[in-house]
Amino acid sequence: MTPSYVSPSLNHLIEELMSLPGIGRKTAQRLAFYILKMPKERSEALAESIINATTRLQYCSICGNLTEQDPCAICSSEKRTSTIVCVVESPSNVLALEKMGAFRGKYHVLHGVLSPLDGVGPDDLNVETLLKRIPAEKIEEIVLAINPNVEGEATAFYLAKLLKPLGVHVTRIAHGLPAGGDLEYADEVTLTRAFSGRQAL
Repeated sequence: MTPSYVSPSLNHLIEELMSLPGIGRKTAQRLAFYILKMPKERSEALAESIINATTRLQYCSICGNLTEQDPCAICSSEKRTSTIVCVVESPSNVLALEKMGAFRGKYHVLHGVLSPLDGVGPDDLNVETLLKRIPAEKIEEIVLAINPNVEGEATAFYLAKLLKPLGVHVTRIAHGLPAGGDLEYADEVTLTRAFSGRQAL
């Protein structure tokens, strides 16, 4: 319950910050007071960057990654290998893999993983587009770079079963990543080793 002496504007800011993942009331309050102490130009720049991102960004019609242009820069690049596609759970995973600079193929973003408890089934994932890309782009290898947790394992095996009959080579990045860990929090060395040690499924 919010004390009656708290300004409605401050309370609204705190509640909006609390809607972010992993942000509780105390952290939201600290962030709110930090934002209010910022110079006006910086707080306005922060607000503007959020508005710009939410209005300009869209999902690439080919890979599903976030982009301002469609298709995205990676899908449009002639310098990338189009016969190898790395399948990831979210756009943040693309960012993590791109930072290591070792993968020169293209990507496909699922926008989630199978999770029956949360009501997420195969039809809720960006799988149909992936199946269409295989013959259209003459894809030879699909690299599954999905987080090594229970849902990620289930998703990887589901995709492998779906993709193998299509004549595409299905591999999975090696478990240089800790079980239950997230790609976006892994360091570049770990990601590079995991990627170079990928195995066939």
